[in-house]
Amino acid sequence: MDSPFLEFFARQLAGRSIRVVRFEFPYMHARREGHRRPPDREPVLLATWREVVTDLGGGGRLVIGGKSLGGRMASLVADELGARGLVCLGYPFHPPGKPDRLRVAHLEQLRTSALIVQGTRDALGSREDVEGYRLSKAIRLHWIEDGDHSLKPRARSGRTERQNLEEAVEQVAAFVARLER
Repeated sequence: MDSPFLEFFARQLAGRSIRVVRFEFPYMHARREGHRRPPDREPVLLATWREVVTDLGGGGRLVIGGKSLGGRMASLVADELGARGLVCLGYPFHPPGKPDRLRVAHLEQLRTSALIVQGTRDALGSREDVEGYRLSKAIRLHWIEDGDHSLKPRARSGRTERQNLEEAVEQVAAFVARLER
């Protein structure tokens, strides 16, 4: 929850008067205490999301989401929790090197208004990959040019990581503002 990537997003969104709440899944908390563990199983991750949303008073006013696995888990509970919106930064459409093992079935029926911010060369779902997927009309994709899974561009692209991250923040802030109208 305090990676440079998430720290940047939290600070930038808070600077736009968007309240940001961060939390850790149990396996990440264990890592912080020196216990190297793989990610928790999906039921634990989903239960954690449910608990956090309940602690915050329910989903009706919340836009939930996250980076990669966190965003994917949020997408699995967004409809159930009645979230106002969903934001996924670098959605893992498939595992690394396994484009045939898609993680999109639930995204075909998603009812929650969603924004997925994805790098055009994300190894877990590039523009070419995603164009062939059937996704709900509630999902809006925003492509960050030359971005990888963390939206970082190659030096030769002429873009900087900061430019890509700022573009992503602007998209998220505009999405949240539209939901509040």
